[in-house]
Amino acid sequence: MDIGALFILLALLILVAMYLAQPYMEKRAKFVSAEELELSALLAKRDDAINALKELEFDNTLGKVPAEDYPIQRAELMKKGADVLRQIDVHQAGGAGNAPATNLDDDLESLIAARRSKRKAKSGGFCSNCGHPILSGDKFCTSCGKRT
Repeated sequence: MDIGALFILLALLILVAMYLAQPYMEKRAKFVSAEELELSALLAKRDDAINALKELEFDNTLGKVPAEDYPIQRAELMKKGADVLRQIDVHQAGGAGNAPATNLDDDLESLIAARRSKRKAKSGGFCSNCGHPILSGDKFCTSCGKRT
């Protein structure tokens, strides 16, 4: 083998070794500020509150939650979620002063009511022939083709 080829091979091996060793040679620490950690924790609490509300709604529709307990549990979860949203607003505003007093419960209730009314407007029941769900605007069943 030629001496020039050996030098090229050696240089190539050194470059590959340096490239592979680069992450281990750098002493850079990933620094996350306390504000970022706090915001991340608040966002996780918000997601937990939303998921708990969804689960409570689902359990209520299945009849797993007693009728007298549902409003109490829902009010507690809504309060918890509203508190977390206020904390997020304060955090994003730079922590200066209190967040503007908005009635988040009413906003959430109006969004939920609007979504439910849209969902109910779309549902048309079930096909009398095959039992497949149909929409209110359907003239024929999409499963069996019978006129609705």
